[in-house]
Amino acid sequence: MPTYEYECQGCGHKFELSQQMTAVPIKKCPKCGKDKAKRLISAGGGLIFKGSGFYANDYKRCGSAGSKKECSSCPKSDTKKK
Repeated sequence: MPTYEYECQGCGHKFELSQQMTAVPIKKCPKCGKDKAKRLISAGGGLIFKGSGFYANDYKRCGSAGSKKECSSCPKSDTKKK
């Protein structure tokens, strides 16, 4: 369910509410009780990346440089140096 932002036009209280997309926007402010709450237009959550990124050993293929382990699912390759 999406989270919608609301603001009361009477007291200025801002709050968030999880509702179905088909639900009617609420009118009543949970703080002051007046029927002046209005749904705000927001940018939404979006996709957020946090952290330092991928490490060198993430998603490493078998038999690649630095990998000493061979697996049965990888095709056999000639790793001899000439």
